[in-house]
Amino acid sequence: MSSENLAREVRELCLRLCHKHRASHIGGAYSVADILAVLYQDILEFHPEDAGWEGRDRLFYSKGHACTALYAVLEKKGFFQNLLEEFSVDGTYFTSHVNHHIPGVELSTGSLGHALGVACGTALAGKTLGKSWKSFAILSDGELDEGSNWEAFLFAPQQKLTNLCAVIDYNKIQSFGRIAEVLDLEPLADKLRAFRWQCLEVDGHDHQALRQALGDFKTGKTPGPLALVCHTIKGKGVSFMENQLAWHYKSPNDAQLEQGLKELAAHA
Repeated sequence: MSSENLAREVRELCLRLCHKHRASHIGGAYSVADILAVLYQDILEFHPEDAGWEGRDRLFYSKGHACTALYAVLEKKGFFQNLLEEFSVDGTYFTSHVNHHIPGVELSTGSLGHALGVACGTALAGKTLGKSWKSFAILSDGELDEGSNWEAFLFAPQQKLTNLCAVIDYNKIQSFGRIAEVLDLEPLADKLRAFRWQCLEVDGHDHQALRQALGDFKTGKTPGPLALVCHTIKGKGVSFMENQLAWHYKSPNDAQLEQGLKELAAHA
């Protein structure tokens, strides 16, 4: 399967999950879907049948509220089954923020601003132990309001964490408005470079650009700490969701499910 097809299937499953279980955060799940698809199809080393395999690359999903996208890609890659039936049901581990009890999930997240620090610690451990695996953190842009991230941004280059990549889903909308209006991050790339990170900016929906940037990091052509700023669109892939704050919260009704599935199928 190509990463493009994986991303479409992930979006379809997210849509069904949010419709069936009246769940939220589909807008952020759609903005990060292409990033996850490229990582899990083309970049990361992992064994679904042995989720705790020592040689795996570690991915820490800081934007845990957009859980449906990570859950969906993990199911598509064979880590588990029955997500559509079990998601957010009482007694299940498929909670509405990602849960580390689920195979393939490294860290329970949703309280924002913590995963990058954990990724730094894991990268430092890997460096100290001489391991070849890489440490990745996927952050939302709104959570960069959290000071804990900037402590981690200071720590990583000081420790020369060449095995660490921070991927920022920069869809420019957070929970109560647009980033530029709530707490402007610009010039984001310049800030990260001033913190001594290598920083690249890409279209976060361009699979080839993502493969190139992440592949160069994975093979050591672009050593970290690397910050990959991915310019994305909240709700990407379904016209009535795109760039709309409301889809941080809304769940699709029957008509919206049907329309969304038709639009996604048109891209097959």
